[in-house]
Amino acid sequence: MHIEQVLERAQGMLNGHRIFGEPVEIDGNTILPVSTVRGGGGGGSKDHEGGGGFGMDARPAGVFVVNKQGQVKWQPAVDVNRIILGGQLVAVTALLTLRPLVRWWVARRR
Repeated sequence: MHIEQVLERAQGMLNGHRIFGEPVEIDGNTILPVSTVRGGGGGGSKDHEGGGGFGMDARPAGVFVVNKQGQVKWQPAVDVNRIILGGQLVAVTALLTLRPLVRWWVARRR
């Protein structure tokens, strides 16, 4: 696949429909889903044989809620897995930091 083809496919993938989903109407309120989209690609050639690739990642960011009066409210998406991972990293760091201090304190009291 040539670089031009990779760029054309990437341009087709990274459009507004990937970021903003189809609006949904519920009880007179319009809900517009929003996602965070990231992409990257690369390519090269050697001896007139080219190659390339493209990758994409999308995560939910939240929704815009438009009520009957036309007021817009942002409702962020909560990524529970990310919150749990962050808590685990803090706990491991705290344990690794406090362990030598507790050992020193116990040895000092003896």
